[in-house]
Amino acid sequence: MKSEILYPGAFPMARVQLAAGESLKAESGAMVSISTTIDVESKVEGGLLKALSRRVLTGEHFFFQTLRAVRGAGEALLAPTVPGDIVIIELDGVHEYLVQKDGFLAGSEQVRIESKMQSNSHLVAWTATTSYKIEKAASGWISSFTSGEGFVCRFRGPGLVYLQSRNPQGFGSWIRQFIPTSES
Repeated sequence: MKSEILYPGAFPMARVQLAAGESLKAESGAMVSISTTIDVESKVEGGLLKALSRRVLTGEHFFFQTLRAVRGAGEALLAPTVPGDIVIIELDGVHEYLVQKDGFLAGSEQVRIESKMQSNSHLVAWTATTSYKIEKAASGWISSFTSGEGFVCRFRGPGLVYLQSRNPQGFGSWIRQFIPTSES
């Protein structure tokens, strides 16, 4: 499977080329287009109970889609649900990553998805070798909440931490001011 990022920046797409017989797991709703050689099937990842806990605890999608090149090689275009760049992380089967809600776009069918409750705004992903503690942002409780930050994650140890420049909740609030509302 080969992949590349098209239109890097705020509104990127991932182009994935599948050889005959190859498959790809993708976030539900991520598919922009596919070749006629590719079939799409929807799956409940990890069984009904894991999918339900993923939905309830993190708000993640209940289903994932599998794109399979069954009639020869093909291409899929995928896009994230929120504005922001796409980063390709090569998995080696040894290092594990923890990924924030909506942080996973696509991967090989062997990638295992598990949910943990998180809501850390700018935080996207981090290696499992990195430990973290959730603490108040300022020295006092009132300052922590009036600053708009509330809680922060303090990371320690070796590893990588991926951050995004936009806070999805803050961005959503900003967008809502431009959406017309019906007046009764």
